[in-house]
Amino acid sequence: MGGIAGWVAVPRRARDDAALGGMLSAIAHRFHGQTELHAVAQHSGREQAVLGATLHEGVSGISIALDGAIANAAELRAFLDRRGHAFADGGDAEVLLRAYQHWDKEVVKQLRGAFALALWDARKERLLLARDRFGAKPLYLHEKDGVLHFASEPKALLAAPGIVARADTEALLECVVRGYVAGSRTLFEGIRKLPPACYALWQLGRLHESRYWTAPDSDPAPTPRSAFGHNSDGEAVEAFLATLEETVKGESGAGLLLSGGLDSAVLGALLAKQGAAIKTFSLGFEGEKASELPLAAQAAKHFGAEHHEVVSAPRELAALLASLVRQRDAPLARASDLAVHALATEAARSVPRALTGEGCDEVLGGYRRYVVRSLNPAEGPLRQALYEDQTGPLPDDLLERADRIGASAGVELRMPYLDHRIAERVSAEPDAIRVRGLSTKWILRRAAERLLPPELRKGPKRGFRPPLAEWLRGPLREPLESHLRAGDSLVRERFGAAAVDRLLEEHLNSGKNRAKPLWTLLNIEIWRRTCLTP
Repeated sequence: MGGIAGWVAVPRRARDDAALGGMLSAIAHRFHGQTELHAVAQHSGREQAVLGATLHEGVSGISIALDGAIANAAELRAFLDRRGHAFADGGDAEVLLRAYQHWDKEVVKQLRGAFALALWDARKERLLLARDRFGAKPLYLHEKDGVLHFASEPKALLAAPGIVARADTEALLECVVRGYVAGSRTLFEGIRKLPPACYALWQLGRLHESRYWTAPDSDPAPTPRSAFGHNSDGEAVEAFLATLEETVKGESGAGLLLSGGLDSAVLGALLAKQGAAIKTFSLGFEGEKASELPLAAQAAKHFGAEHHEVVSAPRELAALLASLVRQRDAPLARASDLAVHALATEAARSVPRALTGEGCDEVLGGYRRYVVRSLNPAEGPLRQALYEDQTGPLPDDLLERADRIGASAGVELRMPYLDHRIAERVSAEPDAIRVRGLSTKWILRRAAERLLPPELRKGPKRGFRPPLAEWLRGPLREPLESHLRAGDSLVRERFGAAAVDRLLEEHLNSGKNRAKPLWTLLNIEIWRRTCLTP
């Protein structure tokens, strides 16, 4: 885990180097376990570059800020070592530095894992920014008047001189409809995201963005099977499982967020194959009628894991709401985020990082809506749906949410199903390898038959679904009414006081379920109070 903050500017727009301290302080929670951070300030006749660097090498003039991990660092080091590159400690940042010296800006194509990076090359007077392929790690930009600020979270940009926290009104409306803001925009005026699978180069006062990878489901015609050397369902399952196992092998020592579904159970089985001790963490809600906890506990026992259960109480979670909105710099799209934060906090007490099944549905075809498109005889619609999910709600909502929850709780959340090699393998197969008839995630279900006993494969996954309607009538009623009935309420101003009052009356007093829109409006109002400049 780590954080990125800094800026680059043309000389006439140079900033006070000391301003970096405020930016780094705003994201200090991201530096759990990181013992040393270099404050690098480089000034030349044409550029000013200031950043908090994970690594600074005076000889080469290269400084690197790295958030996340380079999953194939060991492979890259072995390759570069054979070609004469010298290493000191061999950490991920040093491997990245040597890889950059070898491949220059094309280095991003050689990297695997969940990462964001900022690399300043003093000799070339050039800044390189990049994000991983699926966008598990964030990177935000603010560009104005010859100055480019960059950071892991908007709050760090807002701590920089001259950047004011104002709402983007169009993005705000989109957030009401979707629950999140899609694409490169954010809720803050002037702040945008570097897209996933992209890198950007700043040189001589100009920023140029390039895409270095495209999710393979963008192509309606699959890559020929021969590209991966297999030609049967059995071989496809075997190749998929081998890639997933290799990915999990690189996560030795990680814990596991274990639900009652196949996604996390398969990861648990692969961790168990390594023979090391496993720690698992599962979530339930107080008073929940249908809980996944029994099935998760059964799976943990099968793996021989040290199992931890978190049972969340509504009143405890309600107290977290404002702080989590402030941490995310955005409204919480799901009430379950409150409980997942509690789960991540419990995991952080025992492990530095934890695996999750996030991304499995989008890559392997796990949502029920994929069945209707898969029934179309043409092989395009399913892939289109997968691609739209992989490049839309996955990075803009689910992965952003996981990043903020993990960072604020103090644990790195890792997602093995988002190794891009898995996406490329399954996309090289016909659609039926993922959705076959009424069966979703077909290839994962076949893989699970090799790893799990029948009793651990049959439970339907419910996900984390708190009883939000009841919460808003109970422990969250007071904050709901106090925020949405306030005279200075942003949502009353933007969306109409009468409309807001009608939703409140219908949900609180008429027995109708208006939980989803009310949750969104409540979160927007909390975001306005905690994140915007008064």
